[in-house]
Amino acid sequence: MSENLFIPESASKAEKYEALIPQIEALITGEPDLYANLANLAAALKQAFDFFWVGFYLVKDEQLVLGPFQGPIACTRIAFGKGVCGTAWKEAKTQLVPDVDAFPGHIACSSASRSEIVVPVFKDEKVAMVLDVDSDQLDDFDSTDQRFLEELMQILEKTL
Repeated sequence: MSENLFIPESASKAEKYEALIPQIEALITGEPDLYANLANLAAALKQAFDFFWVGFYLVKDEQLVLGPFQGPIACTRIAFGKGVCGTAWKEAKTQLVPDVDAFPGHIACSSASRSEIVVPVFKDEKVAMVLDVDSDQLDDFDSTDQRFLEELMQILEKTL
């Protein structure tokens, strides 16, 4: 895999994801180190979409613990069912939040975060981690993000 991503600048959001997914799949397929894969995945998403924050929280000792990420410093630990990440873990489904201030129990790791999408990642039919993506814009994520981010996490799950 090349050290550079090819993301067409004038493409639609869906076209950018369609260009990015096979590149990420090539990047992580065959690499056995989880942290290397998570770090590259977070970097690729940040580079392609210039998200405010993108990273992973891994389930450890009955809490979510911060893993590889791109963006400002973040909360280190999140309890089961707390905030958007903890809710995605508890409900085992993607959380698409257009306005984090309207989400009951939102954990404000950064006051600049305005909208968020969190996608669970499964191993042995249990949530093993979550992908957390934040934007500094309201209502910045939609069904396109959800569809493609879920597809990316299914690719990641094959490496677990």
